[in-house]
Amino acid sequence: MDFVDIITRKKFNQPLSDAEIAFFANAAADPASKDYQLAALLMAIRLNGMDARETAALAVAMAHTGDVLTPDVGGIAVDKHSTGGVADTTTLILVPLAAACGAKVVKMSGRGLGHTGGTIDKMESIPGMQVELPEQEFLDIVRRVGCCVVSQSDKLAPADKRLYALRDVTSTVDSIPLIASSIMSKKIASGAQGIVLDVKTGTGAIMHTLEECMELARTMVDIGTRAGRSVQALITGMQEPLGSHVGNALEVKEAIDVLAGRTQGPLLEVSLLLGARMLMTGGLAADEEDARNQLLDALRTGRGLQKLAEMIAAQGGDPRVCEDVTLLPQARIQLPVPVAKGVYLQGMDAQAIGLAAQHLGAGRLSKEDVIDPAVGLVMHRRIGDYVAAGEAVATIHANDARKAEEAARKVMNALIWGDHSVPPAKLLYASIDDQHMEVFA
Repeated sequence: MDFVDIITRKKFNQPLSDAEIAFFANAAADPASKDYQLAALLMAIRLNGMDARETAALAVAMAHTGDVLTPDVGGIAVDKHSTGGVADTTTLILVPLAAACGAKVVKMSGRGLGHTGGTIDKMESIPGMQVELPEQEFLDIVRRVGCCVVSQSDKLAPADKRLYALRDVTSTVDSIPLIASSIMSKKIASGAQGIVLDVKTGTGAIMHTLEECMELARTMVDIGTRAGRSVQALITGMQEPLGSHVGNALEVKEAIDVLAGRTQGPLLEVSLLLGARMLMTGGLAADEEDARNQLLDALRTGRGLQKLAEMIAAQGGDPRVCEDVTLLPQARIQLPVPVAKGVYLQGMDAQAIGLAAQHLGAGRLSKEDVIDPAVGLVMHRRIGDYVAAGEAVATIHANDARKAEEAARKVMNALIWGDHSVPPAKLLYASIDDQHMEVFA
């Protein structure tokens, strides 16, 4: 098969066969293949797109360039994926909650880059926590505990790893078929039979418009369905940080506070929405109401927090953090960010808030940057809230006084003020599965 012929076909907007797509994926996984040919085909796909069959074929082909797990975990293996946002700590809440209800959660997560946080970085802020485990140990923990969260193996979908890097430097990132096949290739390779997708929309999301998010969600559900997986997707809001804590140890603290019943709000609500669908795709609930009641019972009885402690212990971490959050890394400086006069918080740039935390050391500009697990910020008010004169709208957690002052300015510049209240930010926009799509007013 000739790579130039494949490029030519897509250049003239002709569909590629499954065999041609498999050839492309295998070439991407082969170090001897040429970057310029791969990049040329990526650009042709970016300009001319792929139909549903082609997109699904690319996801499956990329998955099969590496290990494809078939998890024997004593039940239906389920997984959840978020397209990323600010203070999105749902994984650390819904994974143990779902496991406490009998789910078998096989979760492979990534590190953060840019303004979005990475679950693996958050977990590594727990003393002793091991996130790189051999496959058999990973699956054994899922069998025994019900859940395990580890970093993505280099052996999973190696073609995607190379194409992802090429897309970043060839202006082909913003392609729905390439984004969807990239995400779903890793989900297929990880072996989960039930997959729940959380597609974020808003100022703190990777994709800002609802139309793009709906297209991406529909495409990923279609890929999973064609690959024989049970897939559900929610489109949820990221007009403001989902939780109040932004930063690695801070977000772990907030997850523990939620599971302990000390904190409620949008972070818990989205966790329950996603967790309910995990139970449904895992065959553990008859409907959403049944699933939600199971999750609330696990929350109320403390079984969710206990399951998090079990998972932490199984992965070498100190489970005492679930009882004493001061065992997590602590920043030396806590700088309040007050307002000069009484005012209503009418909006915010969630991405800018994430970037303020990144500037403190909570995130990376490049993959080589070292994370400071203790730093970040806590937002004390949400959109629609009133802030009294002299009251702090946020608190900066830092280990460098100059960076703390800069972060405080960045946070204030990210906020929109007014003299009247506005409605709270919307949380749920749409629900999509292989049968239908429901859009919420």
